[in-house]
Amino acid sequence: MSDQHDQARADETGTDQAGADGAGADGATGVFVAYRNLLFTVAYEMLGSAADAEDVLQEAWLRWVKVDPGEVRDARAYLIRIVTRQALNRLRTLTRRKESYVGPWLPEPVLTAPDVAEDVELAESMSMALMLVLETLSPTERAVFVLREAFEVDYDDIAEAVGKSPAAVRQIAYRARRHVDARRPRRAVSAAETRTVLDSFRRALESGDLQGLLDVLAPEIVLIGDGGGVKHAVPRPMVGAGKVGRYIAGGIARAKVSVSVEPAVVNGNPALAVRLDGELDGVMAVRVEDGRITGLYYVRNPAKLTRVTSETPVSRH
Repeated sequence: MSDQHDQARADETGTDQAGADGAGADGATGVFVAYRNLLFTVAYEMLGSAADAEDVLQEAWLRWVKVDPGEVRDARAYLIRIVTRQALNRLRTLTRRKESYVGPWLPEPVLTAPDVAEDVELAESMSMALMLVLETLSPTERAVFVLREAFEVDYDDIAEAVGKSPAAVRQIAYRARRHVDARRPRRAVSAAETRTVLDSFRRALESGDLQGLLDVLAPEIVLIGDGGGVKHAVPRPMVGAGKVGRYIAGGIARAKVSVSVEPAVVNGNPALAVRLDGELDGVMAVRVEDGRITGLYYVRNPAKLTRVTSETPVSRH
């Protein structure tokens, strides 16, 4: 795909090829647009922030248009490499930002198309639960894990992206996979099963039914709330069905406004959008195991709710 004769022919006919032969601004644009959804997803899974992922894409674009297409054999791999390097740079800024963040930090939720929930691998890799586990990895471990496990990038390309040898990358991937496997759910839960659990949870939420909440919350449930210092949220993770159930039921009972809860698909997984007097208050994502909620993640920070009003295209390809 790097043959210059082919590129000249593409330029003459005004066509853009989704390969590395995008000489000129028009060709470069066509290639970048073809992979944009993939590149956003890569950056987002590395960063947990849609806003920062968009910034990374802008930086990647500025570098991509300066590339000599004759030097590129595989546009997908090359673009992923650019995005990975920019995301790793951005992670340093994010780490400092999280250190001064008020209260618990959760990934920025993104509204996704309903069919994303049926792509099991993509849905799991974007889930709030897994992205929280990825927060416990080093930046390089996170990049290697995301590229290998979610996007099946080969070890040689990952090595170029992170500045390590292929042998070192294999060791990092193995270590990261063991770390994640020890903390992820024991088995993948289908979107249908999650929706069933969420439907019971939603009914109990809207009615303020404490027993209904306790029936759907696992004894070891962990509630994490992210208000960013702007909206009220639990100041630290809350553990235990009794505590979490009473906290939620009490909040609903004290509310002076109408509470409505709507199903949504967030980060490729069934979730709930909570509205107070019709205004979006936050997004609830869950981790479900054995038919009960073991993780409840409530994002209320208004700055993190800008991507839940319209769908964000995501892709593994």
